Amino acid sequence: MTRIADAEWAICQLDRFIELTTLRGVDRLFGIRERRRKDEILELYYIVEKIFSHVDPRWQSKRSIHLDRRWEPDREMAIQIRTRILKEEDTKEKLGDNSPRLSAGSLHPWVWDGARSLWQSGHFREAVTAAAKQVNAEAQNKLGRRDVSETALFNSAFSTDGPKPGQPRLRLAADDGSDTFRSIQRGARSFAEGCYAGIRNPNSHEVMLGDIPEHEALEHLAAFSILARWIDNSSVKFS
Repeated sequence: MTRIADAEWAICQLDRFIELTTLRGVDRLFGIRERRRKDEILELYYIVEKIFSHVDPRWQSKRSIHLDRRWEPDREMAIQIRTRILKEEDTKEKLGDNSPRLSAGSLHPWVWDGARSLWQSGHFREAVTAAAKQVNAEAQNKLGRRDVSETALFNSAFSTDGPKPGQPRLRLAADDGSDTFRSIQRGARSFAEGCYAGIRNPNSHEVMLGDIPEHEALEHLAAFSILARWIDNSSVKFS
C-alpha cells in the first residue's frame, strides 16, 4: 500500500462518500434532495477515485458488480479502502515506524510522467520500462541526437573525451582535467549503463514472467530518477 500523506483527510472524504451513497427512504422533498445528493456524489467521486488508486492501483479489478445499484460497488470499495488506511495508520502507530518513505510523485518529472499512467493501473514492470524510454528521449532531445540511444547514447554523452561533430557531451562538472571530473563522468556513464543494461533491458525481455512487486518497481524508478536529475542538471558541450 502506498503511504497517504494526510490519512485523516482521506478518511473524511471516504466517510462522506459512504454516507452519500447509502440508500435512504423517500420523503416529500426526495426529488430535490436526490438531485443534490447525486451532484455531490459526482463531485466527490473524482477525489475518491484518486484515493482508491493511491492505496490500491488494481482497485478497479476488485470491484463487485451490482447491476441494479449504481454506486454500491464504489461504496463497498470505499469501505475496504477506508479500513486499509485505518489499519495501516494503527500499525504504524503501534510499531513506531518512522523510517523515511519514498513517494513516486517526488521523483524527477521525466520518470514519473513516463510511468504514471501504467503505474496507476498496476502495470509496474511496464511503468519502469516507460520511464526508461522517457529518460532516454529527454536525453536525446537535450543532446539533439537520434542516431544512438540508451547505453550507447550515455557512453558517448558522459565520455571524458572532448565533444566532436555530432557527438556533444554532458558535463556534470567543469572539465578541468582533474581526477574529480573524470571520476564524476565515469560514475555517471557506468550508472547509466547499469540502469539500461541491468533494469530496462531485462524488463523488456522478461515481460512473460509477469509483473514485479510494487516496492521493487519503485526502487527501479528511483534509479532512473537519479539518472534523469544528473542529465537535467548537466551542461551540454558542443564541438
